[in-house]
Amino acid sequence: MEKFIILGGKPLFGKVKVSGAKNSALAIMPATLLTNGKNRLTNIPHVNDIFTMKKLMEHLGSVITFDNGTLTIDNSKIHNQDAPYEHVKKMRASIYVLGPLLARYGYAKVSMPGGCAWGPRPINLHIDSMKKLGAEIDYEDGYIIAKSSKLIGTKINFEISSVGATGNALMAAVLAKGTTKIINASIEPEITLLANSLLKMGARINGIGTNILEIEGVEDLTPNNCENIDDRIEAGTLLIASAITKGEITLEYKNSDHLSILFEKLEESGCKININNDLVSIKNISDSIKPVNVSTSIYPGFPTDLQAQWIAYMSLANGTSHTTDTIYFDRFKHVPELIRLGASIELKENTAVVNGVTSLKGAKVMSTDLRASASLVLAGLATKGQTEVLRIYHLDRGYEKIEEKLTKLGAQIERVKTEEF
Repeated sequence: MEKFIILGGKPLFGKVKVSGAKNSALAIMPATLLTNGKNRLTNIPHVNDIFTMKKLMEHLGSVITFDNGTLTIDNSKIHNQDAPYEHVKKMRASIYVLGPLLARYGYAKVSMPGGCAWGPRPINLHIDSMKKLGAEIDYEDGYIIAKSSKLIGTKINFEISSVGATGNALMAAVLAKGTTKIINASIEPEITLLANSLLKMGARINGIGTNILEIEGVEDLTPNNCENIDDRIEAGTLLIASAITKGEITLEYKNSDHLSILFEKLEESGCKININNDLVSIKNISDSIKPVNVSTSIYPGFPTDLQAQWIAYMSLANGTSHTTDTIYFDRFKHVPELIRLGASIELKENTAVVNGVTSLKGAKVMSTDLRASASLVLAGLATKGQTEVLRIYHLDRGYEKIEEKLTKLGAQIERVKTEEF
């Protein structure tokens, strides 16, 4: 295993480029399974989740090359429709292959998904949407087995707006017979990119960017090229890193409209955000961090994937703030580790009450999931001593060379081997 050793207390300065978005890449990759031929995806980050999806698709029969941020995926020789546990256990996004395989081949056998070790993220919405499209669903030895001679267009009304379930239903519906209407669809940027990518393949979709999608099924789709969006969560993490260290950085980030709510909250806390075309700059204009309450919600609300980082930031605010997660009620495994660094945080159900302290102290802390890991790194950057962040393989799932970007901005952070098991 590896860990980060961070010598904190150094403000971040400089400019870095934001990588392509991991979450959207994990949707447009399996979408290519709907086509027979070569697809070209650009601006893809080199993170472990991408390689996990690559291995899964290669098991299905995809021929994939990954070079300098470009994925070339040839699906003309798919010979498996089963997604085994050895691949799926590593991340929940593997469930994305269910819809495309079922739609194109009439059969999919997908292991129940794994991923971060926190909170229930049920897949019942995925399963229910496949059933409504006419699939027969069975469960056997931890696998979902879906069959259908031909999916039929229908109305799918999600009780809860779900990014993953919307993506799966959308990919299944594009090859279904007739019209499908998805109500309360996710409007996250990842879904908008997926829908636009499917359009380029020949799908017929109306309502893109809204919570009602209408899909007229077609007989087949053709391969195409798709440029991935930039990663709003990486961008947000880096902006908060600058704010917590009282630095001044500029991001090369071409999707600033995806982070409007974070910009508002950062400015409330005492920062100044400047947007100039594809450049986003931040600097602290207040002597102290002002406490700001946030409540996570679906897009365009405050992202749950930035909740942990925000709590780390608020731990140094001049006063008390409340951070509530309305998406995942128990996504707070980072809190005990932040307390080890000297933070004063009390959990009340799905709300973290953060009493700002004047300083944090270095200590050994342990990563428990992807975004929790990021919060510990940010807190470590702001300490006046040495912090060791263990089990950083969680970070490698979703952040591309994060320590190199932070080092470029002036952070003193080193990746080293550890004997920990």
